Amino acid sequence: MSNCHPPTHDRPALKAADVRSGFLVFLIALPLCLGIAHASGFPPVAGVVTAIVGAVAGLFGGSPLTVKGPAAGLIVVSLGAVAELGGGDPVAGYRRALAAGAVAAALQILLALRGVARAGVAVSPSVVHGMLAAIGVIIIAKQVHVAVGVRPEGERTFDLLAEIPRSLAHANPEIVLLGATALLIMAGMPLVRARWARAVPAPLVALAATVPLGLAFHLGSPHDYHFLGRIHHLGPEHLVQIPGTLLGAVALPDFSMVLTAASLKYTVMFALIGTIESTLTVLAVGSMDPRRRAADLDRDLLAVGCGNLAAALLGGLPMISEIVRSKANVDAGAVSRWSNFFHGAFLLLFVALAPGLLQAVPLAVLAAMLVYTGARLASPRELLRVGRIGPDQLALFAITMLVTLATDLLIGVAAGLAAELLLHLRRGVPVGAFLRPRAEALRDGGTLHVRIPRAAVFPALLPLHRTVSGADGVTRVVIDVRDAAVVDHTFLRRVADLSGQWPITALTFRGLDRLRPVSAHPQATRRRRRRS
Repeated sequence: MSNCHPPTHDRPALKAADVRSGFLVFLIALPLCLGIAHASGFPPVAGVVTAIVGAVAGLFGGSPLTVKGPAAGLIVVSLGAVAELGGGDPVAGYRRALAAGAVAAALQILLALRGVARAGVAVSPSVVHGMLAAIGVIIIAKQVHVAVGVRPEGERTFDLLAEIPRSLAHANPEIVLLGATALLIMAGMPLVRARWARAVPAPLVALAATVPLGLAFHLGSPHDYHFLGRIHHLGPEHLVQIPGTLLGAVALPDFSMVLTAASLKYTVMFALIGTIESTLTVLAVGSMDPRRRAADLDRDLLAVGCGNLAAALLGGLPMISEIVRSKANVDAGAVSRWSNFFHGAFLLLFVALAPGLLQAVPLAVLAAMLVYTGARLASPRELLRVGRIGPDQLALFAITMLVTLATDLLIGVAAGLAAELLLHLRRGVPVGAFLRPRAEALRDGGTLHVRIPRAAVFPALLPLHRTVSGADGVTRVVIDVRDAAVVDHTFLRRVADLSGQWPITALTFRGLDRLRPVSAHPQATRRRRRRS
C-alpha cells in the first residue's frame, strides 16, 4: 500500500546504539515470544515469526522507538479463538484463528486509513487496567499448571484457579525445580542493585540457568523416575517443539469459518484490544523518548495492521506495539526505528542458524516467565493504585476485571465502558455530550483556547485531539471547562498523555478549581486542583 512506507525525511542513519539496543531487545524477546505463542495455543515459533514481521513493520510505523510483536495481552483472545474455532482440533483452531487475525488486520488497516486510531485514547484508564488485571489472572490460572508439570482438568478460569492446590500436590518435582528457578530469577533480578543485573535481561539469565538443568534431567528422552514413593514421567513433551527450518513454520489461514459468529467475535477482539493497547503504548513510549518526537497514531496503527496481515498469512501471532520491549528499547539508548529492525534481524539469524538450542528450552521455564508477567498485570499494587484515585475508578476497574473473568474480554470491556457511561448520566451529563462532543477553538497568536461545553468527558477527547493536532505554531493550549458540568478522570488522564505528543510548550486548564473533586488525576497531582 502506498501509505505503508517510511517517508524519505524520516530515514535516520544507522547508529551503533540501535544495534546494541536491538540486541538487548532480542535477548528479552526470544523467550517471551516462545512463551506467549505456546500459551496462546499457537506453535511456539509463531511468536518468533510475528516478532520478525513486526521488526519490518516497525520501519513504517509512526512511533520510532516502539517495538512491535506478540504480547501477553492477546494471549487470552488467541487461546480462546484456537479452542472455540477448532472445536477440539487444535490444528484446525490454529489455522482458523489465523484467518480471524487476518480479517482483524484488514479492519485495523481500514481504521488507520479512516484516521480513527486516536479513538483508543478515549477508553478509560481504569477499564484498561481492569482488562489487563483480568488477563494477568487468566495467565496465572493457566500457566501455573504448566510450570509444575500437571495437566489440569478444568478449562474456565475459576476452575483452573481452584485446581492449583491439586496441581501443586501432584507436581512433577524436576519440572517444579525448573519453573521455580526461572520464577525466582525473574522476580529476584529486579531487586539486585548491581550494575550487571540491570544490564543483563532476567529472561536470559533464567534460560542460562534452566536449559543446562533441563539437559541434566534428560528431558529430550522419555523416561520415568521415582521421587518420595511416586513415579513421575519426563519427556520431549516438556520441551519447546519447533520445526527445523523457518519455512516449516509457515502455516496458511483457514477462512472456512471466517463469517461465523464465533470467528467475527474474535476478529473484533483482536482488532479492538490490539488497537487500544498499541495506541496507549505509542503514547507512553512517546513520553519516554528523549527527543520528544511526536507520534503519528494512525500511521502506527497502519503499520501494525499491515504487519498483522503479513503475520497471519505466514502463521504468526497477532502483534501490537508492545510496552515492555519498547521501554527496554528506550532504556538501552535506541535513537531510531532501526533498533526494532535489528531486534528482528537477530531473531531471524538465531532461529535460522540455531533451532536446536530453542528445542532445549523447557516449557515450564516459559510458563514461569508468563506467571511472573501475569502477576505484574494483576498485582494488588494496581488495585491499591486505582483505589487511591477514587471509588468511581475502583468500581470501573473491578467491574471490568470481574466481568472479563466470568465471561470474556469483549464483554468485560463493554461492561466497563457501559458502567462509565451510566456513572456520567447519573451525574447529569447530557446525552448530547456523548453523541455530539464539541471542542470550540479560538486562536490568539501562539495561544490556542479550546472550550469544552456541557461536559468534558471521554468522547470530547477526539475533537480536542483533532483541534490541537491541526494547529501549527502553537506554544500554549488553554482548555476551558468553565461551562462543563463534569470533567471526568479519563478526559484529564488522556489529555495529560496526549500533551506529550502535541507541539506545545504549555498546557493550562481553566475552570477546574470551581468543581468538586471526587478522584485524583494528573492535573491534581501537579496543581492541587482535582475533579473526576
